[in-house]
Amino acid sequence: MTHDPADVTVLRGRVLSFLDEPQSPTDEKSYRYIEDGAVVIRGGKILMVGEFNPKAAAHHKVIDHRPNLILPGLIDPHIHMPQMQVIGSYAANLLEWLNTYTFVEEQKFGDVAHSERIASRFFDELIRHGTTTAAAYCSVHPESVDAFFGEAAKRNVLMLGGKVMMDRNAPEALRDTPQSSYDDSKRLLEKWHGKGRSHYVITPRFAITSTHEQMEMAEALAREFPDNHIQTHVDENLAEVEFARELFPNMPDYLGIYERYHLLGPKTLLGHCIHLTHRECEVLAATRSVAVWCPTSNLFIGSGLFDHDRLHKHGARIAVATDVGGGTSYSMLRTLDEGYKVLQLRGQRLNPLRSFYMMTLGNARAISLEDRIGTIEAGRDADLVVLDARATPQMALRMEAVESLANELFLLQTCGDDRAVVETYVAGKAMKSGLAA
Repeated sequence: MTHDPADVTVLRGRVLSFLDEPQSPTDEKSYRYIEDGAVVIRGGKILMVGEFNPKAAAHHKVIDHRPNLILPGLIDPHIHMPQMQVIGSYAANLLEWLNTYTFVEEQKFGDVAHSERIASRFFDELIRHGTTTAAAYCSVHPESVDAFFGEAAKRNVLMLGGKVMMDRNAPEALRDTPQSSYDDSKRLLEKWHGKGRSHYVITPRFAITSTHEQMEMAEALAREFPDNHIQTHVDENLAEVEFARELFPNMPDYLGIYERYHLLGPKTLLGHCIHLTHRECEVLAATRSVAVWCPTSNLFIGSGLFDHDRLHKHGARIAVATDVGGGTSYSMLRTLDEGYKVLQLRGQRLNPLRSFYMMTLGNARAISLEDRIGTIEAGRDADLVVLDARATPQMALRMEAVESLANELFLLQTCGDDRAVVETYVAGKAMKSGLAA
């Protein structure tokens, strides 16, 4: 099959893509690294990847990113679009933070213009920070979901998201009903799921804000649409855990609430998972549900320290995410920097190869989309990020003494932010360079 050379773009640079989860900082079998590599793109897909060949590239558009790294686009599996203007809000704990700031801010999203403005800014920030896919919570308002997926469609980004279902323990303006939550969610799912690169997520916010009747409606949606993702929160904060147990006194534990309503499974994304009991760890692993670790949020709100090794030993699936606006940065680099520190306090280690695996292929596997994104190989979507480990004066100085790929990645993780993101490609199109400063 021949291609019009004008339709083909070649990205030249140092190409890094993971094959499996690294077991140590020297696990070279876990990744593919090409010092002078070429990523060949056509029609939003990767045609091939290999060593750069000047003759083969002569008739194509070549974008030279040397000496920077080309990686798969970063993936954020837990973030709240309506909380952009909540980030950095002062509060003592989760429930105070929700009631004082978040629920107040989210009431604005019944307004179409506001929803569309924030959705546009939301995608700007993701692209600025090198994130090409995210699983987002919208507000209770259908308008916020339409704005989210409408903006995603304009930019052709692969996104997951859904309307939160919440019918109690929130201001009246943020409460739906069991029936309206089902009706709105189903309508939005049928409208957006599979349109372009959009994936609708069934989203009971968390057990505290849903009655038994609404949880049954979430269960009905999950049964009716078994291939769709589900997202919610569990075991984030001790006061939240106690409150959930009071509201569902006949359940064995917090995770048991979602278990009772058949909401656990391989496509269920469970934010936080900090204060899990032994039984909950076993159920998490047995159902193949995903524990989504949100280190900057857990530290900022004071919720606790995620126990990575405990869940790993149980065989649980683990992802890592920003959780903006409880989280304090849109950057997956900053997120893994804080994650490293959390595990240091736990007496656990997070090597830089595993960090970058988690941001890319690991999170792609966690959201069951590794056949589309998360690696650089033929047939995958051309979602890519270009990273510069010399992006700031202090990083450039440190790089003078860096002698290994692992240490370069660790520098990017420790000191990098949006300034280290040279370009973000979405379906083969350069997106960051087109953003307003």
